Amino acid sequence: MSRLTGAGDQREAEVIDEHGDTVPLPVIPSAGDAEEPIDHLSESYADDPQRPPFAPILKKVALGVAVCLVAGAGYAGLQHIANAPADPNGAGAHQPSQSTSTTPDQAQAGVQRAVAGEAVLQKMTDAVENENRTEFLNTIDPKATAFRTSARTIFSNLSALPLGTFQLRYVSDDSAALTPDRQAELGGTQSWLAQVEVSWQLSGYDVKPARETLPVTFVTRDGKTYAASFSERFVAGQRRPVWALGPIDLAKGKHSLVISLDSESEARSYVSVADKAVESVTKVWGKGWRQKVVIYLPAKQAQMEGVLGAQPNTYTQIAAVTMAELDTPAVGAPVRIVANPKLFEELGKQGRRIVLTHETTHVASTATASPVPLWLAEGFADYVAFTAVPVQDESAAKELFKAVRAGKVPATLPTPEAFAASATELPQAYESAWLACRLIAEREGQDKLVKFYRAVHASKTSAGLPDAFKSVLGMTEAEFVAEWQKYLERLAGA
Repeated sequence: MSRLTGAGDQREAEVIDEHGDTVPLPVIPSAGDAEEPIDHLSESYADDPQRPPFAPILKKVALGVAVCLVAGAGYAGLQHIANAPADPNGAGAHQPSQSTSTTPDQAQAGVQRAVAGEAVLQKMTDAVENENRTEFLNTIDPKATAFRTSARTIFSNLSALPLGTFQLRYVSDDSAALTPDRQAELGGTQSWLAQVEVSWQLSGYDVKPARETLPVTFVTRDGKTYAASFSERFVAGQRRPVWALGPIDLAKGKHSLVISLDSESEARSYVSVADKAVESVTKVWGKGWRQKVVIYLPAKQAQMEGVLGAQPNTYTQIAAVTMAELDTPAVGAPVRIVANPKLFEELGKQGRRIVLTHETTHVASTATASPVPLWLAEGFADYVAFTAVPVQDESAAKELFKAVRAGKVPATLPTPEAFAASATELPQAYESAWLACRLIAEREGQDKLVKFYRAVHASKTSAGLPDAFKSVLGMTEAEFVAEWQKYLERLAGA
């Protein structure tokens, strides 16, 4: 297999809009969110009630002779999603752009739009809950021919998912966001763009509902308001629900749910690998987690980018991405593993299992909401993956060993910057982190490695790492680094 290299960083947000430039959206006050279930994971810590948006980051994992790029949400390179507030009262919410000059008539018109839009959304929600396709389609603009076709697919997708909850909530709007040409195309007495929070919970898999923000276009004609689009004026960083991207097929395993935008056969082909990944992770991490994973399988690159809220071609050479489908990296957030089918096929059976085991380790250890340093999070995930699917050291640590033999022994454990997708020595960072964790397991036993990780994870102060070195491993970080450097030299034969 050839080395997979290259990946784009997520840059400043850019508007993805065929109808013109976007403008800030005024916030419509909300009555508040519905109460969410509490996460009972033993290692959980206080949840953050705010939900500022974040985006995934990239990383590399050595897979024998191939280096496969994957991603984990919640570590570094986090980026706010422009114009897509999930919580109108949260830090990322947009304030009205002309709040000081709003007239009473304008304010009243805004309230009327919110009431009309919310009524449409409630009818949609009821139709999904009651599995009433006719009522759902009755909320769609009869003149929006293309969107009505998409709406049929969306309803079918939602009917196929094991939904525990499904809600649509009107968040904000902007009557001036649609261009005159677009308004003329829509017709009716008025039309506008609103931001709508959509939340859904997969029964048996999610502790909390997934949350995303959809741009919904509304139009009023003949005294009735309809939804006319779910895809107008997305911005870079704004994620799209997998069920809104095309027809889905589902395959369920003992520990996994695969949601495919490709085919049912593709979904089924991932189930056994995902189930094995869960079992491998549980052998190391223990049974104190849900032992369930949800995998998204896009059919094409654009769908993967839509799910992740990524700029075009960002993930062209990335095999898998782990993301929290909630706008705050909190314990209990629904976590999805998003696969790139083309690259997974190129990796082969062994590579796919390594990648899924690595990503499943992040799911089990709630890594998207953990204070553990990157070297420990990624090194531990690689340790679990390479324990499940052994790979020769010379292949898995090729770049690191080359550097060590050249006299470039790492002076410290990998820094967060070393894991940036653009870092020149990214492979060495992952290889170094993996071997640091393996050294702990060889020196103290696998159980001590897990205990060390959990101790750092549970810490609420910056002293968590040095405290864990002392209390769990009986040494300082400096003493460990010195031993780790000798370990690398020995393995590399330097």
